[in-house]
Amino acid sequence: MDFSTKSVFSKFAQLNLAAEDTRLFAPSIKARFPAETYALVGQQVTLECFAFGNPVPRIKWRKADGSLSPQWTTAEPTLQIPSVSFEDEGTYECEAENSKGRDTVQGRIIVQAQPEWLKVISDTEADIGSNLRWGCAAAGKPRPTVRWLRNGELLASQNRVEVLAGDLRFSKLSLEDSGMYQCVAENKHGTIYASAELAVQALAPDFRLNPVRRLIPAARGGEILIPCQPRAAPKAVVLWSKGTEILVNSSRVTVTPDGTLIIRNISRSDEGKYTCFAENFMGKANSTGILSVRDATKITLAPSSADINLGDNLTLQCHASHDPTMDLTFTWTLDDFPIDFDKPGGHYRRTNVKETIGDLTILNAQLRHGGKYTCMAQTVVDSASKEATVLVRGPPGPPGGVVVRDIGDTTIQLSWSRGFDNHSPIAKYTLQARTPPAGKWKQVRTNPANIEGNAETAQVLGLTPWMDYEFRVIASNILGTGEPSGPSSKIRTREAAPSVAPSGLSGGGGAPGELIVNWTPMSREYQNGDGFGYLLSFRRQGSTHWQTARVPGADAQYFVYSNESVRPYTPFEVKIRSYNRRGDGPESLTALVYSAEEEPRVAPTKVWAKGVSSSEMNVTWEPVQQDMNGILLGYEIRYWKAGDKEAAADRVRTAGLDTSARVSGLHPNTKYHVTVRAYNRAGTGPASPSANATTMKPPPRRPPGNISWTFSSSSLSIKWDPVVPFRNESAVTGYKMLYQNDLHLTPTLHLTGKNWIEIPVPEDIGHALVQIRTTGPGGDGIPAEVHIVRNGGTSMMVENMAVRPAPHPGTIISHSVAMLIRIGSLEL
Repeated sequence: MDFSTKSVFSKFAQLNLAAEDTRLFAPSIKARFPAETYALVGQQVTLECFAFGNPVPRIKWRKADGSLSPQWTTAEPTLQIPSVSFEDEGTYECEAENSKGRDTVQGRIIVQAQPEWLKVISDTEADIGSNLRWGCAAAGKPRPTVRWLRNGELLASQNRVEVLAGDLRFSKLSLEDSGMYQCVAENKHGTIYASAELAVQALAPDFRLNPVRRLIPAARGGEILIPCQPRAAPKAVVLWSKGTEILVNSSRVTVTPDGTLIIRNISRSDEGKYTCFAENFMGKANSTGILSVRDATKITLAPSSADINLGDNLTLQCHASHDPTMDLTFTWTLDDFPIDFDKPGGHYRRTNVKETIGDLTILNAQLRHGGKYTCMAQTVVDSASKEATVLVRGPPGPPGGVVVRDIGDTTIQLSWSRGFDNHSPIAKYTLQARTPPAGKWKQVRTNPANIEGNAETAQVLGLTPWMDYEFRVIASNILGTGEPSGPSSKIRTREAAPSVAPSGLSGGGGAPGELIVNWTPMSREYQNGDGFGYLLSFRRQGSTHWQTARVPGADAQYFVYSNESVRPYTPFEVKIRSYNRRGDGPESLTALVYSAEEEPRVAPTKVWAKGVSSSEMNVTWEPVQQDMNGILLGYEIRYWKAGDKEAAADRVRTAGLDTSARVSGLHPNTKYHVTVRAYNRAGTGPASPSANATTMKPPPRRPPGNISWTFSSSSLSIKWDPVVPFRNESAVTGYKMLYQNDLHLTPTLHLTGKNWIEIPVPEDIGHALVQIRTTGPGGDGIPAEVHIVRNGGTSMMVENMAVRPAPHPGTIISHSVAMLIRIGSLEL
């Protein structure tokens, strides 16, 4: 192909802009869409509508014969439907409007579609001489026309063939009707085809696929059906014979049109060979079976109907006789539904003791186990069955239709409908209520107090005003109490004035000049209405003038009265009541409440302090006698080293009215300044004049050494080297010894002013633990501890282990005596 890539331009044209037209005029639609627009399903459809006008017109689209789908709603000049469907077919209108007028134009969208199959034909095999009807159906717009072709040629009605649009009918098919058929549907948008093959077959009778059963067992007195169904085309004519005798219809023997042989009221004389003969124009065939007559199955012990209570056990008996050449099985049904004996946790058990016994046991019978039980004894040739009815009595079912009426502040009227009595008359009803959502169900008082079983309404008494409730009903009979009804709709009782006085009235504390009153907030069940609060009354004890204060809010729990005239720790009489918008409730008992305390105003006197050991001192003082502005709780002792500032003082508090205390944890040989103050709940009062005390020097840091002992028959004598204190240590005034033996675990304390001691001991003592330490003004020193083993001799410790205490027991051997040394483990 030869082509040019050179561009070619037209001549220039002059464009002149006219002056702006300021005249106002009504819209005029210039671009109109066609009166009819055809479109196929799924295609995009575009309608355009353009209008002139001043002011600029507003464009609006609508569907004249229906609502416009929201997804197509637009104010643009172009309406576009991307994938049109049959629902979009109709008349559309474009409207252009401004303040001077409006203009409209309409057009119709017509939606069409290519043919589409709704029903098609399929390959078919048919017997010669039979009738056949084929059909196909197609949808499309315009509606498609349907034609039939056979082997590619147009098929019309003739002789045995009838063509009716989508239906093709054959009567008495022949072999020449076989072939390939096509159903053709077409309209102006397209053509579609459906093809199928028809095969007409002619067959002589043939029993190879479906012969008469070789052995045909039947029960005496019963009925047997022996089908004869050879394959044949056309359908074969059937005859039956017993031996050489051709069978004809009688009261006991029937040959049905489809060739089935039926024999009724069978007896032993019916045993023998039975042959089915089949014939058509293609040929003949026959098939033979042997009828064997067996004893009939009979129920010899039938189940008996029973009436039991909930939870009982029951056995339904079922015994049967049968032909011994066949197996016998038992099946049970309840109200014609098979019973599942294999269900885990089920209530049914079956007896398997003997083949002819099929008893059924029901364990822990429930209400659902009542009904009609059927026992069926069955062999391959017949069956026998018997029925029994089981009635299970139990507590009543739940009542229904619980409705609340006539709602008052403490009462309501409750009605309900009867539930199932479960075969035992309802004796009484019990009503229960709860406060949702989490309240527990509780029995309520009613009118009448005892609700009989024929009642369906009662009044509930003693409810709490302004409280949410749900109610339910429970029925009872002589067999027990049934399941409760479903809860009623939630209701709220009417409001009432409070009926209970607040409790827990107390008070005290706070800042100077304040009276604080506390009480326990009343729970929701005692508020009885909206607008709840508390009304407080108080007066100074001995006064005749009551003051009142209103404290709104159900959660309020205290009131503060602040006034400069309120003296510290002054008794007030206080009482309280609650209120709501329906009125005031009852008043509480009067309580005595004290105003806030203030710190004590006076200081203790005659303070005296003395060091009593290297780490302790005793402090005494005269009690405070004047007004305390409150309740005296005790005294606070402040002490600090000489040379330190009082601000660094340590503090110890006593409780109660004691006027002496021992202060410990002090430094040895140190001078302390001491003051005492009284305190109450408001704080600490002024300090007393200071007193001085000096602690003692510390006790010697060395334990007694060179401990030795001697056992006699009834005593133990122990001695040690005296401890000589250094200049910075307090004097030694004596020694303390703690003694414990292996027979008495409680230690005994012994005191001595010497460096030896003798104590009585039992002869059977083998081991003893002894601890020795110094004592003096500075307190007790470090102990030395020895473990003594009796050997009848005298021993002396040769190494002083007390100077360096051992963390674990050690062993020292001296003069053939074993001795364990441990320091500082016992307290004297």
